[in-house]
Amino acid sequence: MELLLQQIIAGLATGGIYACFALAVVMIYQAIDHFNFAQGEMAMFSTYVAWQLMAWGLSFWLAFGLTFVFSLVMGAFLYLVVLKPVQNASALSQIVAFIALMCIFNSLAGTIWDYSVKPFPSPFPETALFGALVTGHDLGMIAVTLIMLAGVFYFFKFSTLGLAMRAAAQNPESAQLCGVRVQMMTALGWALAAAIGSVAGMMVAYKVFLEPNMMYSIILYGFAAAIVGGLDSPAGAVAGGFLLGVVENLTGVYVPGGSELKLTFALLLIVVVLMFKPTGLFGHRVVKRV
Repeated sequence: MELLLQQIIAGLATGGIYACFALAVVMIYQAIDHFNFAQGEMAMFSTYVAWQLMAWGLSFWLAFGLTFVFSLVMGAFLYLVVLKPVQNASALSQIVAFIALMCIFNSLAGTIWDYSVKPFPSPFPETALFGALVTGHDLGMIAVTLIMLAGVFYFFKFSTLGLAMRAAAQNPESAQLCGVRVQMMTALGWALAAAIGSVAGMMVAYKVFLEPNMMYSIILYGFAAAIVGGLDSPAGAVAGGFLLGVVENLTGVYVPGGSELKLTFALLLIVVVLMFKPTGLFGHRVVKRV
C-alpha cells in the first residue's frame, strides 16, 4: 500500500510537468486551432536562458522571473514574425513552419551552449517528506502547476483581457466587430503559452538535466495530456497531465516490462478516451451551423 501511495504521489509530481505543457498546448490550440510543434523547444531554449542567468550569478527566482518575461516577449515575437505571415496559408504550411521553428531552436541552443548535459538547480529542498513518500521538489512542482492553473482560470474568467482573448479565439469575426483587436489577442496567447512552457521547462530540468533534446519525450506527454483532458479546456488539460503522470508511474511498477511501455500506455490512454469521448474527458462538443 505504501508503494502504491508513493507511486501515485510521484506520478502527480511528474504529471504536474505534463500538465504545464498541456496548458501551454491548449492555449496555443485555442488561439490558432493548431498544435505548436515547437512548444517543447521553445521551453528548452527559455530554460537555457534561465541557466545562463544563474551562471552569471543571479538567484534562481530572479532568473525565473526574468526568463518568464523573456518568454512572454519571445512568444509574441514568434507569432508576429513566423505565424502571422502564414496564418492564411494551408494547415500543412503552418505545420511545416512549426517544425522548422523546432529545428531552429534545437540547433540554436546547441550552437550557443553546446550539446553537453548540464545540471539545473531546484528551488525546492530535495528532502524526503511524509515518510519518504514525496520530496520537496515534487510538492513544489505540484504547487507551481496548481498556482498557474488558478492564475489562468482567473485571467480568462474575470479579467477584461482574458475575456477578450476568449472571444477572439471562439469567434474572431464577431470579436473584431465588437472592437477586440484579434491579432493582439492571438499574440498575447502565444506569449502566455511560451511563458507557461518556460515554467514547465525550468521545473523539469532538475530531473532530466539540461540539454537541447531534453523535451522530446516530455512534449509528447504534454500533447497526450491535452488531448485526454480536452483541447478546449485548460482545467481538463491539467487534469489530463496529472492522470497521465499517475498512469505512467503505475505502469512502470505494476506492469511487467512497464518501464519500456510507459509511452505505449500513454498513447493507448489517448485512444481509449477518444473512442468514448472524442472531445476529451473535459472537452465540450462543438456545434456548428451549416
